[in-house]
Amino acid sequence: MNIEAVNTIDFAALKARQKAMWMSGDFSHFATYMVSGEAEFLAFCNIRAGVRVLDVACGSGQTAIPLARQGSIVTGIDIASNLIEAARQQAQAEQLDIQFDEGDAEALPYDDASFDVVLSVYGAMFAPQPEKVAAELARVCRPGGRIIMANWTPSGFIGQMFKTTGAHVPPPAGIPSPTLWGSEAAVSERLGPYTDSLEMTRRLFAFEYPFGPEETVEFFREFYGPTNRAFSSLDAEKQIELRRDLEQLWSRHNASVNGSTYVEAEYLVVQAVRSS
Repeated sequence: MNIEAVNTIDFAALKARQKAMWMSGDFSHFATYMVSGEAEFLAFCNIRAGVRVLDVACGSGQTAIPLARQGSIVTGIDIASNLIEAARQQAQAEQLDIQFDEGDAEALPYDDASFDVVLSVYGAMFAPQPEKVAAELARVCRPGGRIIMANWTPSGFIGQMFKTTGAHVPPPAGIPSPTLWGSEAAVSERLGPYTDSLEMTRRLFAFEYPFGPEETVEFFREFYGPTNRAFSSLDAEKQIELRRDLEQLWSRHNASVNGSTYVEAEYLVVQAVRSS
């Protein structure tokens, strides 16, 4: 990261915009189509019952709640206050004892070595200062504990969707791409100094919708915060251009032939053991 460029960034203002972005749309509804993919990821990671888990950038609880159902002792934290409230309501409805806190992945409000597993699923990758994220994930994880992440890769479908959107709405200058967390080299550089072992596996997440690519783009526009804010920042003509490019991307990758949408998106599973 360019140090001079970083020194000119107003991170407080940037994070305020990021918070507004994640509070837009309706991520609770958006995540209803991600349940099976989340379940496959958790099964792959094999997090045992009884362990203390911190879910960083937990959203509306789509990972924290299944972990609590299986008997893990779960805390979730997210920058978006409306998502934290939605997660609390869902946990209360299921009578699950989960602590949900509003907070920043770059400054976690927990003591050192508080958790056996520190987890982030397509979440902490979006924080603007990855070195601080890596240091915080490691700090709150006990020695010998696990740091686990799921991150979209630059070359995978979601990485391409972000690139397509970024051609119409450029990302903030001086901030590394979130999808670098999906690069083995970047993860090794960021987490390697804190870990005794670092295992990375590329897997596929299935986005499956009972409607076609055009409706899928509209679904993202309405409910997924980053896409929602990208569209709202453009005038009517430029919104049409962005919609066209996204529809072409989804159509090109769609493996369904019956009017629905099925697209596989590559992500990187990171499993690290905190240094003793």
